[in-house]
Amino acid sequence: MVRKVVTRLLTGLLVLWLAASAAFATIHALPGRIEDILAGDLSYPGLREAIAAQWGLDHSLLWQYGQFVLRLARGDLGTSFVLQQPVSAVLFSQLWPTVQLASAAAVLAVLLALGVATATSGAAARGAWATRFASAAELVFTSTPVFWGGLLLLIVFSFHWRLFPVSGAAGWRSLVLPAITLALPTAGMLSQVMREALDAAFERPFVTTVRSRGVSEARLRVGHLLRHALLPVVTLGGWLIGGLLGGAVITEKLFGRPGLGSITLDAVTSQDVPVVLAVVLLAAFVHVVISTVLDIAYLFIDPRLRSQ
Repeated sequence: MVRKVVTRLLTGLLVLWLAASAAFATIHALPGRIEDILAGDLSYPGLREAIAAQWGLDHSLLWQYGQFVLRLARGDLGTSFVLQQPVSAVLFSQLWPTVQLASAAAVLAVLLALGVATATSGAAARGAWATRFASAAELVFTSTPVFWGGLLLLIVFSFHWRLFPVSGAAGWRSLVLPAITLALPTAGMLSQVMREALDAAFERPFVTTVRSRGVSEARLRVGHLLRHALLPVVTLGGWLIGGLLGGAVITEKLFGRPGLGSITLDAVTSQDVPVVLAVVLLAAFVHVVISTVLDIAYLFIDPRLRSQ
């Protein structure tokens, strides 16, 4: 088991190295000089010379690549010449609001999916009005674009009933609507997959044995069936939760929240290539970390995987 964990960690490092290499290759594959690409629309004396010195453009391509990888390993993401400050400082100053939003949305999505799927799964629940309603709601939430769902929530709960603030990030009330906006599509898809996995688990022979012991239906679902249904849900959930970073770009702008989404859109608009590059690498890092943690979690969820 230790060997499996170490192998997965090394695989994650390999993926990060490939992502960094792809980013470096993309910068150099773009038409034009590197100095002009990184400077964007800025033009003041000494700017392009400073960029050339920082990126070592007077050295060979191999040397530039080695320095690029070493800088990333040290946490040096370069300098935003538009904002006149290190890119790492720009990201970390806006990281916590995005972490708050993504974490709240992930927890809410998982709780909603668990509750709905557990309550509406099983042979007795098939065809019931609650299951049909839940399936329809899941389809609607999964198909609804994030920006449209967010606008509806704003109109109803902020403009009409005035229960939550329209914009900003002051207090927990400002987090409610953005978190719900991000959570509903994720919860809809997770709930669909979880119900199918639970329905398949209901058909297994051990269910009859457990019921013969007098175990209650709730304990059967939560204590026995849920673990058997977790593997496909964890696989899909890791991908969806990792994608919350992308959804945060739209949600933060829609609700006027600070965060990585806002600075990413601003960086794209102002052609601040170092910031955009850093956000791309951060997104790759988040996906790798989540997938690595979930792969290791598989070994604890299903003991049979330890011996394969």
